[in-house]
Amino acid sequence: MIEFVPGNFQDFRDQWERVYKASETRLLFSSPGWSEQWWKHFGAGSELHLGAVRENGSTIGIAPLRAKDGTLYFIGGDNVCDFLDFPIESGKENLFFDTLLEHLTTSEFHSMDLMPVLSDSNVKRFLTGRAQDRGLAVSCSPEDVTVAVDLPGDLSSYLSLLSGKQRHEILRKERRLNEEGEIVYRITEEGTKSEIDTFLRFFRESREDKNKFLTDDMEMFFRAIIDMAAADKMLQLGILELNKVQVAVTLCFTYQNDMYLYNSGYNPDYRPLSIGQLSKYFCIKRSIESRKRRFDFLKGAEKYKFHLGGSETQLFRCIIKK
Repeated sequence: MIEFVPGNFQDFRDQWERVYKASETRLLFSSPGWSEQWWKHFGAGSELHLGAVRENGSTIGIAPLRAKDGTLYFIGGDNVCDFLDFPIESGKENLFFDTLLEHLTTSEFHSMDLMPVLSDSNVKRFLTGRAQDRGLAVSCSPEDVTVAVDLPGDLSSYLSLLSGKQRHEILRKERRLNEEGEIVYRITEEGTKSEIDTFLRFFRESREDKNKFLTDDMEMFFRAIIDMAAADKMLQLGILELNKVQVAVTLCFTYQNDMYLYNSGYNPDYRPLSIGQLSKYFCIKRSIESRKRRFDFLKGAEKYKFHLGGSETQLFRCIIKK
């Protein structure tokens, strides 16, 4: 028997965790912990429509959805979730989506509005085709890009990926910083209150738009996901020190042997030393040393990402209507 079963976070936590960890798709922002924290801080105004698809009593996938005005959306927002998807047991994708679409067509909801999704997401690879086969209206439009670089086995090979100009520039900036004194870049996997406070302060101070973005609610969310990542052994908080003074912090998460650069901040007094870009370069160096497969700069086409070797991948918004 195949069925769509509605529930809450507590009902599905263990099953969601199992499917999420076994999946080969990129699901960091659709993990049970991340989704629950987003719902806790930003879910007001929507109705939870979380569900599981079960085959003979066994969960084969999770539908992390919320409802508003007759439309189903992902749990998560594109301002803090760089890409979203459905966690599904490998090989069960078509069965999962057939069941989900049957639920959609027999319910009061008139559409699903899903974003941001990657081109290799379950949404793009399976859902859109199954929906078209049912005669539903499907549209997928480009929304943004995410940028990443596949990491080679050593720093020299990584530097060879950069253009001659960019390789010269990053090495020149590194030499200049070293001329200023003792440089230490260290990673903490726990994140003390003091270190998190420093990150948030640098985040605010480094750019005016970041200062406006970091509302009280957003700061509470940041603290919650940092704590969650530390508990799940995913946190990589990179601290750059110059002469024993903290000058920049990178907030990264590890998932499926990839490094995700979620955000960063720095002391603007040291801006002339290019510490914003250098802190990310040091993070890439550390990722290569720890044998990470990919360094993901995440959503947005900022120039520094391409200067550090990144290539873009399209993100989409997919709408399915009855």
